[in-house]
Amino acid sequence: MNIFDRKLKENGLYPLKVRWVNQIVANVGYRCVQRCRHCYMDSSPERTEEMPLEIVNKLLTILKEHDEISLLEITGGSPEITPYFKYLVSSAVDMGKTVATVSDLVVYTEPGMQDMPEFLAANRVKILASLPHYDEEKVDMVRGKGTYAKSVRALKRLNELGYGEEGSGLKIALVHAPVGPELARDKNILIEEFQTNLKEMHGIVFNHLIIFINMPVGRFRRLLTDTEYTEYMQLLQDNFNPDTIGTLPCRGVVSVAPDGRFFDCDFYVAAGLPVKCESTHVDNFDYALLNNREIATSPLCFLCTAGQGASCADCHS
Repeated sequence: MNIFDRKLKENGLYPLKVRWVNQIVANVGYRCVQRCRHCYMDSSPERTEEMPLEIVNKLLTILKEHDEISLLEITGGSPEITPYFKYLVSSAVDMGKTVATVSDLVVYTEPGMQDMPEFLAANRVKILASLPHYDEEKVDMVRGKGTYAKSVRALKRLNELGYGEEGSGLKIALVHAPVGPELARDKNILIEEFQTNLKEMHGIVFNHLIIFINMPVGRFRRLLTDTEYTEYMQLLQDNFNPDTIGTLPCRGVVSVAPDGRFFDCDFYVAAGLPVKCESTHVDNFDYALLNNREIATSPLCFLCTAGQGASCADCHS
């Protein structure tokens, strides 16, 4: 029994099990137009892995055959630059599924991507847009010089299409994470700061703020010394909050890697920790098994259960 499971047991919460699988998170590739210093997935322009058409079609078959799965979230890398992104989105929308996509915003400035905001708006896709901070210096420090300015231009364009506007039905959530190995500040304070500063500085509006703390795998782990890593993991463990267990997104999700393998969350795709279930791949998808599985755990689970927890459960509200 790992240390996280022991903490669950101390609080009468062991074992951690799925409640109801109603969402698939499809990681369609690791190629990205950026190389962010805090990226747990090690995404970059040099990565070549992407979900092939065969896996995309099997994923669509799963969605078509299971009304219980009403939500599809597409992530990456920069998912928009993968070859079957529009096909996956439009096919899922035609089935009546709710679709959301992760976006780094900068991708809309890339060649061939100029019409992407209009495509997303036409399909009423919810956008989960990475914006680590409302401060230009802090964003550029994490994501590269000039990134903030490009992100602001993209957000203004999305606002012009109706994203973030009350009553439009076009939703955009901004994704915030602290710069370093630390807990996030109070959610309500952060929401007010983001809303006020982005509105006053740029006239930008948005619907939700999703708050993460940095996952110590991939590129972010390599930024930490062994001592910093140990101290960070201890910080997360010391701030375990049992009240976060009820809203953990892994309790309703199956994450799919580009090669079609199943994981409990996208963090575990990066960490290489597969589901504890006989249904392990799109080739042997079994809803009943996945819907009744025990969730794989490790000390990394303290990431989503420390302090106020990760608010990614709000992604589709």
